[in-house]
Amino acid sequence: MIHGESYKPIIAEAAKMAVGEENIYERVFIFELLKDKNDPNAVAGAVGFSVREPKFYVFKAKAVLLATGGATLLFRPRSTGEAAGRTWYAIFDTGSGYYMGLKAGAMLTQFEHRFIPFRFRDGYGPVG
Repeated sequence: MIHGESYKPIIAEAAKMAVGEENIYERVFIFELLKDKNDPNAVAGAVGFSVREPKFYVFKAKAVLLATGGATLLFRPRSTGEAAGRTWYAIFDTGSGYYMGLKAGAMLTQFEHRFIPFRFRDGYGPVG
């Protein structure tokens, strides 16, 4: 049985073996997508900086996958007391991917839907 806390290290190890550790950049904050000068509808890379070292990165890519997550915790959860710290939402999903995609010219859809997690006593959680 693989539990959530063990899943990320397992996947990270598989990724390192698949693409090579020299091709993985960790702890880099991407803040801007670069448009392709020959195709105004395409993204050709990204720029960012290290959150641990004074380094700036420019990535050139044939394809870019924006997988930053949603925009959770923009609104205060209804949980109170001890349950307020046990909401299911990831605290780092700030909506930055929406901003970068929109700024690069992406058409954003499905914003009329809102995720409402299953409610149980003293907390929230995903529905199985």
